[in-house]
Amino acid sequence: MTTVRSDDVEFPHSREHDVTSSPNELQRHFERTIEHDHRIEPRDWMPDGYRKTMVRQIAQHAHSEIIGMQPEGNWITRAPSLRRKAILLAKVQDEAGHGLYLYSAAETLGADREDLTVRLIEGRQKYSSIFNYPTLTFADVGVIGWLVDGAAICNQVPLCRSSYGPYARAMIRICKEESFHQRQGYELLMTMMRGTEAQRRMVQDATDRWWWPSLMMFGPPDVESPNTAQSMAWKVKRHTNDELRQRFVDMTVPQAQALGVTLPDPDLRWNPERGHYDFGEIDWAEFKQIISGNGPCNAQRVAARRAAHEGGEWVREAAAAYAAKHTGGRTGPDRHKSTYAASAAVQDRHKSTYGDSGSAA
Repeated sequence: MTTVRSDDVEFPHSREHDVTSSPNELQRHFERTIEHDHRIEPRDWMPDGYRKTMVRQIAQHAHSEIIGMQPEGNWITRAPSLRRKAILLAKVQDEAGHGLYLYSAAETLGADREDLTVRLIEGRQKYSSIFNYPTLTFADVGVIGWLVDGAAICNQVPLCRSSYGPYARAMIRICKEESFHQRQGYELLMTMMRGTEAQRRMVQDATDRWWWPSLMMFGPPDVESPNTAQSMAWKVKRHTNDELRQRFVDMTVPQAQALGVTLPDPDLRWNPERGHYDFGEIDWAEFKQIISGNGPCNAQRVAARRAAHEGGEWVREAAAAYAAKHTGGRTGPDRHKSTYAASAAVQDRHKSTYGDSGSAA
């Protein structure tokens, strides 16, 4: 294995075909693999542009899962019942697991998890714009489950057929859990809508605030999306941003009617000629402000992630020392595997001492 540099990140580059295959033959083999809907695997030759695209997309997705723990995590200590607290704890834990799956998928492309995290907290990599809005009431928890996780499902189910194998396989479990999260959120809202008038107003207010940011989750319109065409050609994505956005609107309108809330769009109406719902213009100026780091909670979210990363440094150092002790100081992928095994060993010892309900600070 040798390394190649792309956008200031070094990636391992498979040489297994190099002896007998020319660059043109490797490119043709890659293209045929994509054309026949077969998967690209970590040891396969791939163009640098494909590798760079996959690292960018998977890292952004992983960052979004980890940052996405914060808005709802803020309500764990204020949940109105033990049942709601347990549900919320389980969901936030699921999001952490999704982030770990995805960071592992990025590592199969040669990316380093520590480097990806540093890029996030330094503002050199992005995460989903939706998580830069505040959660003002407990109804926001339900609306996030309904709308935000609903949008995520529309976005992510097609990724189960993504051309990069590790990413596609990770998405299968993630989508199953996200589907459960959406049902949890919708159930919470149905319960609140059967409650007091104040609770119903709370649900409507949360819907008003989260509807348009949820539509922005699909990214810029196709005509302004710089990556869509190439991602579609490589079958990283199967649908364009606008196609997925339309699918989400069509899916959500009947759900809103069943729930008894009004979506905050006076232009929203069924178009029998198109067979879809028409909807109003999205405020793309707001979207650009959010992704540029000027949203209501951008600084807060990144600061919390930075504090968690810095506060956990001693755990990573301890795990690395444990791994080095038991592996004779190996480096590279084997060292990473040993470090993760060491972390798991620490967790197992913690459980044996405190039980599954014990928690570490």
